[in-house]
Amino acid sequence: MTNLINSLLVLILALNLFALGSSRIQSIIHTAAIQGVLLGFLPLLVHSHLSISLLLASLIAIVLKGVLIPHMMNRTLHNVRIKREVEPLIGLMPSLILGAIATTFALLFSNQIPLIAEHTGKLIVPAAISTMLTGFILLTTRFKALTQVIGYLILENGIYIFGILLMGAMPMVVEMGVLLDVFVAIFVSCIIISKISKSFSTMDTRMLSSLKE
Repeated sequence: MTNLINSLLVLILALNLFALGSSRIQSIIHTAAIQGVLLGFLPLLVHSHLSISLLLASLIAIVLKGVLIPHMMNRTLHNVRIKREVEPLIGLMPSLILGAIATTFALLFSNQIPLIAEHTGKLIVPAAISTMLTGFILLTTRFKALTQVIGYLILENGIYIFGILLMGAMPMVVEMGVLLDVFVAIFVSCIIISKISKSFSTMDTRMLSSLKE
């Protein structure tokens, strides 16, 4: 089972790098959707004792992260009048190098964290740290507002991976509350982006920061 979990987490790490190296917003949305579906299956593999609440949590995560949120982003992208290319602050190759450095740091740092025997040997902690750092890089090095929303979603995916370790100690309702907060935040962000695009011809946050009233 550990090999299967690690294989799934390696796929998530690869998707992080693909998101950083992609030049199209549409591709990053699809990447986030695939990552969301994979994350939905992760709790079922990590926890050997299946329960109705665990199955429900996985189903909600797959529907929200893999279907509803990407659908809202695709719809927003279709509605706004912007170029579909990503406009990065530091370029795609430097972004990939930063992502590789973040992954290496996560692998080294995770060795310093004491884990219970059940989670030893799994890539959960490095995958969580690397995914959070990837989301942070997207959030801070992309100019399009929609791309920054995707960065926020990927950052939350990293927090979700950490949360899987705590599912035994943390009430399920807390995890579902966080997922609902993320869904509402992205839902509101997509509405705001659509409304702004009707009045202005850009979603570049450098231009939006200079708007008055």
